[in-house]
Amino acid sequence: MDEVRKPRRLRVGDRVAVVATSGPVVEARLEVGLKLLREWGLDPVVMPSVLARHEVFPYLAGDDAARAKDFRDAWLDPQYQAVLCARGGYAAQRMLQQLDLAELTSAPDKLLLGFSDVTVLHEVFLSAGLVTVHGPMVAAVEQLAVEASRDRLRALLFEPESITDLLAPSAARTLVSGRAEGRLLGGNLAMLASSLGTPTELRPDGAIVVLEDVGEDVYRLDRLFTQLLRAGWFDRVAGLVIGDFTEAEGPGRVEDLVHDRLAPLAIPMVGQVPVGHADLNLAVPLGAPVVLDATAATLTMSESPFI
Repeated sequence: MDEVRKPRRLRVGDRVAVVATSGPVVEARLEVGLKLLREWGLDPVVMPSVLARHEVFPYLAGDDAARAKDFRDAWLDPQYQAVLCARGGYAAQRMLQQLDLAELTSAPDKLLLGFSDVTVLHEVFLSAGLVTVHGPMVAAVEQLAVEASRDRLRALLFEPESITDLLAPSAARTLVSGRAEGRLLGGNLAMLASSLGTPTELRPDGAIVVLEDVGEDVYRLDRLFTQLLRAGWFDRVAGLVIGDFTEAEGPGRVEDLVHDRLAPLAIPMVGQVPVGHADLNLAVPLGAPVVLDATAATLTMSESPFI
């Protein structure tokens, strides 16, 4: 296993930067998340373009250069212990073209929090060995309103040793029995597939991979799985954690698809894991060494993900 770079865990009093890497942010929702961060004893600073909206493409939070500048400024500024994404949406990929990725990955380590479209940023730092956090974002008010989501996120950021099973509390169940260990990688299925053939493609050699997505019909999920299968991407995976595929045509059909396309890989696999876009979204440490016991439906950290 390559060297694991561990950022420092958060502490009361830490200053954290809030960025919008993708879609536009609703101010009222952002304020709810900022209030929670302050209750946790953090000092959140909202970067300048977070509440911007692109004049031509309203699905973007401001233009690519502004979002990229905010992210770079936040990541390189030593006053911030973490960079927290406000929301997902679309366009982090566009922002990558405005960034010097080598500059970012060679900077002192810090925490990155986000999921969904933020997967493309996770790929950048995971490829450099850094542990990141896949979990509820600052403006994810429905997720932060769920006690189990909120408590998991705080525990992972501040007291990761208190977490004994990354799949609890949930109804995770065995899809393919077995045991595997490796770094926990993955994220949003569509983003992982769209990175194939790019400089930031995630290489899951010997990894336990968690997958989730939202708003994709089953035939489109089939196409995404098939694209990764044809590329040989899954051949390098040691185990799979199947998260939420929210707003698909029905959980039964998604489960049928997973059995049809992924079960033949014959690697340890668990499903029905609340990681993704549902209100219960359990934060997990991407890049951390973990042990997947698919037979017992548990996922445990081999060591603390943060210093």
